[in-house]
Amino acid sequence: MKRIPLILCILAAFALGSCAQQRIGAYSELFASSLHEPYTLASGDRLRVLVFGQDSLSNSYAVDSAGQISMPLIGPVSALGQTTRSLENRIAAKLRNGYLREPKVSVEVEQYRPFFILGEVSTSGQYPFVNGMTIQTAVAIAGGFQPRADRYVAEITRIISGEPVTGKVALDTPVRPGDTILIRERYF
Repeated sequence: MKRIPLILCILAAFALGSCAQQRIGAYSELFASSLHEPYTLASGDRLRVLVFGQDSLSNSYAVDSAGQISMPLIGPVSALGQTTRSLENRIAAKLRNGYLREPKVSVEVEQYRPFFILGEVSTSGQYPFVNGMTIQTAVAIAGGFQPRADRYVAEITRIISGEPVTGKVALDTPVRPGDTILIRERYF
């Protein structure tokens, strides 16, 4: 009789542990699949726009808080939620409307919007995005873990299909521009 509560506690621990692994696995798959979606522009991105043969229009432009860039002649152009290819087409269409006959436009991301890291790291805050970074890399950029940090799981918030999604993931999960990472305190 005395062993039944002990057995029940052990079974409950295994059940809870497997639930946490299933949640981490489901979110890891969701975040991994979002990496294959084309990059969409948002506030904080810096773009290099080249209009071939028009040096006065070619320049670096920051996507402002309204999600727009402002170019000479054509004024504001919405970049929010656009890929670089779709923004090229928008700019070319505006230039074709009374300014240039056959505009050739190229748009590339010069600097990605920053990522944010909070919680049990040495220096929480906003940092420049680096291609190929993982949550572990982000923690290193933020000065490393605090002594009581959970060193196995992190929470990440990412915009997926226009909606913020938050989930627990492993530290080897890739980071995208604009992600918010939360390193929680461990309990043991």
